[in-house]
Amino acid sequence: MTASVMPESRRRTAVPRLRVLWSFARPHRRTLLKGLALALVASALGLATPMVTKHVLDALGDSSSLTGPVAALLVLLVVGGAVSYRQWTLLGALGERVVLDARESMVRRFLRATVPGVTRSPTGELVTRVTSDTVLLREATAASFVGLINGAVMLVGSLVLMGFLDPVLLATTVAAVALVGLVFALLMPGIAQAQQQAQEHVGRLGGVLEGTLRAIRTVKVNRAEERMAERILTDARASAEHGTRAVRREALAWTTAWSGVNLAIIAILAVGAWRVGEGRLEVSGLIAFLLYAFALMDPITELSQNVTTLQSGIAAAERIRQADALPAEEASPASGTPVRERRELRDTVPVLELRNVTAAYGPDAEAAVRDIDLVIPRRGHTAVVGPSGAGKTTLLSLVLRFLEPTGGELLLDGRPYRDHAHGDIRARLAYVEQDTPVVPGTIRDNLLLARPDATTEELRRVLHDVRLAEKVDALAEGLDTPLAAANVSGGERQRIALARALLATPDVLLLDEATAQLDGLTEAAVQECVRSRADTGAVVTIAHRLSTVVDADTIVVMEAGRVRAQGRHEELLASDTLYRDLVESLRIAAHTGA
Repeated sequence: MTASVMPESRRRTAVPRLRVLWSFARPHRRTLLKGLALALVASALGLATPMVTKHVLDALGDSSSLTGPVAALLVLLVVGGAVSYRQWTLLGALGERVVLDARESMVRRFLRATVPGVTRSPTGELVTRVTSDTVLLREATAASFVGLINGAVMLVGSLVLMGFLDPVLLATTVAAVALVGLVFALLMPGIAQAQQQAQEHVGRLGGVLEGTLRAIRTVKVNRAEERMAERILTDARASAEHGTRAVRREALAWTTAWSGVNLAIIAILAVGAWRVGEGRLEVSGLIAFLLYAFALMDPITELSQNVTTLQSGIAAAERIRQADALPAEEASPASGTPVRERRELRDTVPVLELRNVTAAYGPDAEAAVRDIDLVIPRRGHTAVVGPSGAGKTTLLSLVLRFLEPTGGELLLDGRPYRDHAHGDIRARLAYVEQDTPVVPGTIRDNLLLARPDATTEELRRVLHDVRLAEKVDALAEGLDTPLAAANVSGGERQRIALARALLATPDVLLLDEATAQLDGLTEAAVQECVRSRADTGAVVTIAHRLSTVVDADTIVVMEAGRVRAQGRHEELLASDTLYRDLVESLRIAAHTGA
């Protein structure tokens, strides 16, 4: 959770914060009502037990039959146990359903959110919300609502029945309960705040730890293990500090509560003995009253525990609900250009076009690209080059609709992007990232990401095209080898990603330096594969190594977020100094096919 969010959430009043938590429980309110009804029945049975015990003692004093009172006690025991079991299982299952609903909602929201929206927060922090926060939510929504009502009913019911037995002893008890309530009212807000701060630091810890483990090689080669450990453990220590503060406050609250109840019992014994001696109270009544006094700690415990759980659950619910604020990619009612119409457009309209496009990564950020005019024909290889920070990757983000333009427009098949759904656009594209991350699962899973219905023969064909078939065949489980268990190099990951893209047979193949980690022979084979693809469709390459693009049909030179020049290799060598400098810096021969 970011620091900018927290002050706002702390300023919220109790009622709106409870509404956030209730929003998770509301879909299951019928089950909650059943759980409450069972809890109230169990409480009623528990409240009846001391009164029945009094009748047992009275029967002993009168030499009456004990059969009825003892049978009543047994019935209360059996029925109470059955009701409690049913309530426990009902609320337990409800808690799991609430957790599942919350996790499903967050996972879908994360995956449907815009790329800038998701990448704005550390990945580990988002994972913590799905895992840790939902566990806190479970107890709060499933048990705390019912527990609070049930605890209040038990407390009020016990006090009413105690008043029925002896009003004087009741006044003594109420004084102790009021003292306990005052202590909890003073301490509970601090406990909730400390728990919330502890959970915030757990989220930050998860974010830093996830990023550190992802870059473990970099950490080790720079001998930064201890420094990164200290950075991660700073949040761990802060979480422990806030957690300890909450524990101390809880300990003070519980110590005061136990002391207050025990003091009340001592006072009840003293006053009760006096009243029995005066003949104003029967011994059986005093014993029944003491049973209620001893049991009084149960509703007090239930109330305080559920208030604490409720506070933790509210903090977790607010963190979870922040996922709803992530901007989502909106679906468009359009279904894209039909295949037959696309064929008719093949020779008249470019597949992609950017008209005076400007874009930035935030409302107050400086434009990453500005006034871009670019046409991508339906066939051929278009290469985009330029120094670092020129806007090359931003250009691909716009084409893939990871980023929306702040000015100008993009067109697919001559129609504005806004008339297409995100999925319709991406169904026409395939993308190979520079760092080529792999999706959890097997090699087959990674390839089928592009086309879930592809056959094994088709998978083997694209693996052969990228010179990876022999490598996969040599693995013990072949295509079904988990990538986590396979010894896959960076270059092999790039080829798996390229094979996945080729399997999709896209209209436009987008490559962000997709051969950067390949050896010379493999790169040549893959470049041949790319050239073959350019004969039947569009290929757009973002290149940091000019040796991969000198034979492109069109080379686009970018600088400072703008298109500086366009043309073929020979034309740009002769006309553009930046391109010539880039070529010379890599010592590439200045002739066609170099």
